[in-house]
Amino acid sequence: MFAIGFAILFMGVVGGLAIRGLVPAAVPVFYAAASMAAAIAYRLDKSAAERHAWRTSEKMLHFMAVIGGWPGALVAQEVFRHKSRKLSFRLVLWTTVALNCGALTWLTWMAYRSR
Repeated sequence: MFAIGFAILFMGVVGGLAIRGLVPAAVPVFYAAASMAAAIAYRLDKSAAERHAWRTSEKMLHFMAVIGGWPGALVAQEVFRHKSRKLSFRLVLWTTVALNCGALTWLTWMAYRSR
């Protein structure tokens, strides 16, 4: 449940930053779209795993997370119980979360300072 709460909190913060004009309005829209795409990819991969069919690569799932889909990836991981036991996958996912949050914080700070 922590992961879902963290994802929801993050989306609220990004929405608040956009409302205050600290990030462009497209930023929360992009995060929402990337999150939906990541959640769909997780669901399709879970379904493929159950049918022993072609799978989405872990690299692709991590790529979707690092470009902004990590909130959806965290939610999907919990809701679909997919990739939730593999420690190495979870560590890389949380690393993408940290990298993405760090980059957004730095970009927001630079934009705020240049005002």
